[in-house]
Amino acid sequence: MNARIEDYALIGDEQTAALVGRDGSIDWLCLPRFDSGACFARILGDEDNGHWRIAPKGADVCTRRAYRSDTLVLDTEWETAEGTVRVTDLMPQRERAPDVVRIVEGVSGRVTVRSTLRLRFDYGSVMPWVRRANGHRVAVAGPDSVWLRTEPHVRTWGEDFGTHAEFTVGEGERVAFVLTWHPSHEPRPALIDPYAALSSSVRDWRRWTTRCRYRGPFRDAVVRSLLTLKALTYRPTGGIVAAATTSLPEEMGGVRNWDYRYCWLRDSTLTLGALLAAGYEEEAEAWRDWLLRAVAGDPADLQIMYGLGGERRLPEWEVPWLSGMGGSSPVRVGNGAVDQLQLDVYGEVMDSLYLARETGLSTKPHMWSLQCALMKFLESAWRQPDEGLWEVRGGRRQFVHSKVLVWVAADRAVRTLEQNPGLPGDLDAWRTMRDEVHREVCERGFDHRRNTFTQYYGSRELDASALLIPRFGFLPPDDPRVIGTVDAIRSHLGHDGLVRRYDTDAVGVDGMPGGEGAFLACSFWLADALHMTGRTAEARKLFEGLVGLTNDVGLLAEEYDPVAGCQLGNYPQAFSHIALVNTALTLYGDEAAQGAAEGPDGQGAG
Repeated sequence: MNARIEDYALIGDEQTAALVGRDGSIDWLCLPRFDSGACFARILGDEDNGHWRIAPKGADVCTRRAYRSDTLVLDTEWETAEGTVRVTDLMPQRERAPDVVRIVEGVSGRVTVRSTLRLRFDYGSVMPWVRRANGHRVAVAGPDSVWLRTEPHVRTWGEDFGTHAEFTVGEGERVAFVLTWHPSHEPRPALIDPYAALSSSVRDWRRWTTRCRYRGPFRDAVVRSLLTLKALTYRPTGGIVAAATTSLPEEMGGVRNWDYRYCWLRDSTLTLGALLAAGYEEEAEAWRDWLLRAVAGDPADLQIMYGLGGERRLPEWEVPWLSGMGGSSPVRVGNGAVDQLQLDVYGEVMDSLYLARETGLSTKPHMWSLQCALMKFLESAWRQPDEGLWEVRGGRRQFVHSKVLVWVAADRAVRTLEQNPGLPGDLDAWRTMRDEVHREVCERGFDHRRNTFTQYYGSRELDASALLIPRFGFLPPDDPRVIGTVDAIRSHLGHDGLVRRYDTDAVGVDGMPGGEGAFLACSFWLADALHMTGRTAEARKLFEGLVGLTNDVGLLAEEYDPVAGCQLGNYPQAFSHIALVNTALTLYGDEAAQGAAEGPDGQGAG
């Protein structure tokens, strides 16, 4: 495969998602959930690991593609010598079973189209038994069953361990393919009308996007990011996965390949803030409720990530039969970082619940008692070293970001009691703790000679997470230490405005060989920090450049390689899109509220 990460578009039904390439091939799909085994895994291997391609016979990549405005419905078109054909891809919101709908439509001329379907369950390792039933193709292997049908009927046949179809369409003619999964021990679910599903999907997505309150510059990019965040939401529980994929490489050919199909607490405050500010209170409340359920229990057992329903066991294992994208191996399922100690997540949870209370989300009877339990644990545990925000595998250290978030936890607890004096809690103890943490960070986590906060106590290394210090209120934006930190990170971790998380060459810090690209969320944080420190023009120029890194359908991965000019890491990445939304709100939110920005046509500065 020569496909790049940015060659893919996303379709989904808020319970799982598929990646569709420019060549018309679905190369990644997990059924029935985001974290289930993949039945199409070509993106991490080859065609024998599962894919489904629909395209004009003999054609290569498409001529153009785009989402229908304000939806997750994808149109892909090919112009050929015989004419033009369009394939419309979507996953309608399911009643019971997940469906993939692919509608082929003739635009002009008369075009021969070919469909090639290779189902391979369990991450491309299990070939199903395929038979005919009632005019449909049925594939079964163990717990999985998939039905393929067409409307109107076209002939399918088996060849080279795949299911094939070939037909012609003229102008205005349509053929719909529907792929439906269900547990193999259950009867086939009711059939859906693919054309009605298309109409209702367009209508439902557009109704959802009308709730977006943002009317400032780059509105199209903001709406697309919010749609992506919605698509990465597991609707039954409200949990939001970090990405739809596993093991897309942070360095092409490297070993930094991780499973991101889980819900990270590190994302919680920024996610909640983005949803609330953009007008999505219902989704924000669902995420807050997922958070409360997931973290319930012994505060000492708080994890950095959980499964879609709050599952705690996410064991990491390698998939030896998949070669990895661009030879980037190993391919991993599960995530061993789930067992790490990261003190920053306590601050994230406290900050999220404080924000929820402040913005008027309905309170839960046990919410404050849970926060008190977290604070009681932190009072004795905050001095411990940990693995830090970035889940390093080089051993625990006294990471500055972790301590700043401990301060955030104490600060939000103090503020809550000050604003709600009737609540129980040890106000004096938490004030003392807040002051002690602040003093220690400023003494031990700050390099006075270089005027910058460092990655961990006693180090000379820098960490882009320090860009969040003014956002969290640890120090005011005009503090010389904040300005010095922003300038140092920009200088030493930046490349044409793109920011790396930290120096991967630093001996022993993250415990992994090789390097990685610039981290897109950190690059948006730099724009925020520049704005907060009075350099708004520079911030807006940087933001414009970052928005320009989205692919042709507006999606971002976790990282970007500024040298090779390509996206890296799992995709699409919720953290990147959350950061885009928050930075747009930071830079233009006041103007949009005052009606000073341009309208909802998406055209803004630049």
